[in-house]
Amino acid sequence: MEQFRFETIKVCKQSGARIGKFYTPHGVIETPVFMPVGTQATVKSLSPTELKEIGAQIILSNTYHLYLRPGSDIIKQAGGLHKFMNWDRPILTDSGGFQVFSLSSLRKITDDGVEFRSHLSGEKHYFTPEKSMAVQHDLGSDIMMAFDECTVYGTDYNKSKRAMERTLNWLDRCYKYHNVESQALFPIVQGNFYKDLRLESLRRTLPYVKHGIAIGGLSVGEPKELMYEMLDILNPELPKNVPHYLMGVGSPDCILESVIRGIDMMDCVLPTRVARNGTAFTSKGKVVVKNASYKDDFKPLDENCDCYCCKNFTRAYLRHLMNAGEILGARLLSIHNIRFLTHLMEQIKQAIWEDRLLDFKDEFLKNYKN
Repeated sequence: MEQFRFETIKVCKQSGARIGKFYTPHGVIETPVFMPVGTQATVKSLSPTELKEIGAQIILSNTYHLYLRPGSDIIKQAGGLHKFMNWDRPILTDSGGFQVFSLSSLRKITDDGVEFRSHLSGEKHYFTPEKSMAVQHDLGSDIMMAFDECTVYGTDYNKSKRAMERTLNWLDRCYKYHNVESQALFPIVQGNFYKDLRLESLRRTLPYVKHGIAIGGLSVGEPKELMYEMLDILNPELPKNVPHYLMGVGSPDCILESVIRGIDMMDCVLPTRVARNGTAFTSKGKVVVKNASYKDDFKPLDENCDCYCCKNFTRAYLRHLMNAGEILGARLLSIHNIRFLTHLMEQIKQAIWEDRLLDFKDEFLKNYKN
């Protein structure tokens, strides 16, 4: 029996967005879905039980960081990432490419691979497509990402084209090396912000699409409208029989706009990162709880939220925790922010069922103030 399968359950007549089910060895993922990021085999400060309670269906972990610490060999000895971190639902691992390329002062790229220095010790390492596959095999994730070269916003056409060609060459090598049927390999479409490169990258990636496809190199500092424009170009050409994964997107407005443009899966560190800085997503926009205006505000963070934080604590208490440097403050805000996004996905699915996603988007964004 095939271990991975995607089926479309409902297409919104108003927007064209869809609800789907992606079957994996560790459970069925109902899409569209937001994936919390557990970079170091943990979503910062939250337990697996808490993640399940707030509706996380799948989490993402980071190949680069786990390769450096504790080492993929240790995780393999533990029985794989699921057993190591006690998470029995699906896991997606990125290829390590984005982290390697973001360390621009510490790395050297060739057509064969990337030499880089550890940000922890300064020790030299060398990553090739084959190495990325081998490390991800050790980690045992359900979904693996192909090793790619992600270019920053503003990269010129020729450099973007070279990076796209290199990504396609590396994809071929990943595809030939990968041989574990219990792990799905997702190729990544690149091409920076050049329409012809994006479409060429997609066209040449399609022969490697077996279980899913990812779009990388967006949400890297460009205006949001430009990201939407790229998605509008790609959406009609994306294969309909697999999930579409947009990498690194996690703000509520971008999630909504992306689902309307054919995206099924998204991930981002944003909800937990801003939580640690004292910022919460709410149905009326962002709330910075450290602000003095909340010192005697005894309302919940968001009266429309059903999370543990909102059901039990006030803005005044959260402000106190954050200003006192108490760990509980960051934990509660992280619980809330991830629940806010998983609940948003539930609302999006309901709107798709009722063929009113565009109406829901307008209503949501009217109330949500960035």
